[in-house]
Amino acid sequence: MKWIYLLVAILLEVAGSVMMKLSDSFTKLLYSVGVFVCYAGSLIFLTLALKYFEISVVYAVWSGVGVAILAIVGVFYFNEKMDLVKAVSLVLVVIGVIGLNLSRK
Repeated sequence: MKWIYLLVAILLEVAGSVMMKLSDSFTKLLYSVGVFVCYAGSLIFLTLALKYFEISVVYAVWSGVGVAILAIVGVFYFNEKMDLVKAVSLVLVVIGVIGLNLSRK
């Protein structure tokens, strides 16, 4: 269950960030409300995950995986460019998250 809490927190954070982009600087009501609902939900599930994991691991996984997913969403949905520097940087983020998870064992 603890990993589900963290996964839901990540997915809600990603959804909130996508809605932030779609809200067009909070001019579109539905997306604007979605930003706050998703971020509130994300923080609730992040807090639940903190009952089971170290804070450094939770935050690294939440932010790192969220960044990686958002970069992929940006490329495929918002037509952002993926160059070599961005790709390598994302791989390094994922390696850092894995390293933090391995360090607690």
